[in-house]
Amino acid sequence: MSDRTFSLDEAQSLLPILESLLRTAIDGKKLIEAVDGEFQDLAHRVFLSGGLFVNVVQTARRKAERERTIQRVKDAVAEIAATGVQVKDLDIGLLDFPCKVGGEIVLLCWKLGEAGITHWHSTEEGFSSRKPIDERITKSKKAN
Repeated sequence: MSDRTFSLDEAQSLLPILESLLRTAIDGKKLIEAVDGEFQDLAHRVFLSGGLFVNVVQTARRKAERERTIQRVKDAVAEIAATGVQVKDLDIGLLDFPCKVGGEIVLLCWKLGEAGITHWHSTEEGFSSRKPIDERITKSKKAN
């Protein structure tokens, strides 16, 4: 994990790039889950009928598409992580930005769909404990 911290302004400026990467990861996750569901359904139908003729070419294509998508998701998440930003939840698109405030590290919290970073929480807390950004955070400058 990175030791990088962000000022509020710096974190806000990264949102457009991070949002694009996050959307790539989320869309990929959805596709992977859809293909997994198709394969589970196929396996169930084969089991119930005692065997089926399976379109091997189509199945192989979907499997290859799934594998490519897994790599795209991993690459997008790794690119976000390489900036020092923490991916907390791909289902809701949740990112945390470490921020040094008065010698303490807090996490600026942003969720996909929000216009900007408006909340934070301590490193021991999570999304449900978010608090509105206050003056301490807006005045905090990047430490490293």
